[in-house]
Amino acid sequence: MRLVLARTSASKDRTIDMENNVNCLWRTIGSSVVRWLYKLERFASSFSQPMNFQQLRAVREAARLGFNLTEVAAALHTSQPGISRQIRELEDELGIEIFVRAGKRLTRLTPPGEAILPLVEQLIQGAENLRRAGDDFNAVDTGPLSIAATHSQARYALPMVVSDFRKVYPKVTLSLHQGSPKQVAAMLHSGEADIGIATEALAHYPQLIALPSYTWTHSIIVPPGHPLLQLDGEVTLDELARYAIITYEPGYTGRAHIDEAFQRQGLEPNIVLTAMDADVIKTYVELEMGVGIVASMAFDTDRDRTLRAIDARHLFAVNVTRLAIRRGSWLRRYVYDFIESFAPTLTRAVVDAALAESEAPAKLKMASSPVWSDTTG
Repeated sequence: MRLVLARTSASKDRTIDMENNVNCLWRTIGSSVVRWLYKLERFASSFSQPMNFQQLRAVREAARLGFNLTEVAAALHTSQPGISRQIRELEDELGIEIFVRAGKRLTRLTPPGEAILPLVEQLIQGAENLRRAGDDFNAVDTGPLSIAATHSQARYALPMVVSDFRKVYPKVTLSLHQGSPKQVAAMLHSGEADIGIATEALAHYPQLIALPSYTWTHSIIVPPGHPLLQLDGEVTLDELARYAIITYEPGYTGRAHIDEAFQRQGLEPNIVLTAMDADVIKTYVELEMGVGIVASMAFDTDRDRTLRAIDARHLFAVNVTRLAIRRGSWLRRYVYDFIESFAPTLTRAVVDAALAESEAPAKLKMASSPVWSDTTG
């Protein structure tokens, strides 16, 4: 979508008309969209020449992609000279240099560039919000929904939610992207994803609202007849550390809690293989290469008949899966429904309160988030 905002002789009148219509718009499409509509108009009126959103996107993507104009051009489906020209035109209009240059290369943001980048991002998001607001009234049950999730969430937590959602909204086009928590956050920040689902790592990004969805624990998986199955009491970390261990890569599916537990006991686990996929971990446990530590949700007694699971909630800290959205986002009605289907505690009222920042996400009590077994019956 290409939007062009230009200053004209009627810009002052348009601003007055907007102010007269704010109350009506407020009731119709919501306060957040009205605020952005007013901000867009005021920002555009400061320009003597036409300003288009492709210039703003060029600046945002250049900062996001490490100032690599080749990657920026690919992301925006245009040429590298075109990107350079759009950035330079915006700099000329603003009367500042946004980027520090070494020859033709961009190397970093200037201090003025660092100051205006948040506004550039807000304006782009405001334009996206306007489009989504219009779509919400013109095509209530039609549109795209992009979800970014870690492998464990995509493989074990989302299938039934997606299936149920498709039955209610068959005309919504779903896209599912998988990645690490860091990649999930990046996809949210860039606008590639509408919803992100991962572990507590999402709570560390200030540009995101990360809402607790449910809690879960780890399990130890072993072949039938393994000595750990013969113990009279609960498995201890000392006993577990005697065996080769196969578990998640660092940064995935609660691995930090596994490492922290061994460190607190002064133990050095013999981790012989790591993977980001629980199915891969289970495959190598079946080959008796070691005992596995996986998310409890990844073990199914009917499907995993060649393995046995041992509850490890007493060994490793409880994990929290969070659902994240960008701050200031306009959410289509079907997005609210998807969120509540995934996490029944995240009603529209709760999500709206977080978006409006009238209730900080950190204040949402974890006790209200169901444990995995409760969400799966």
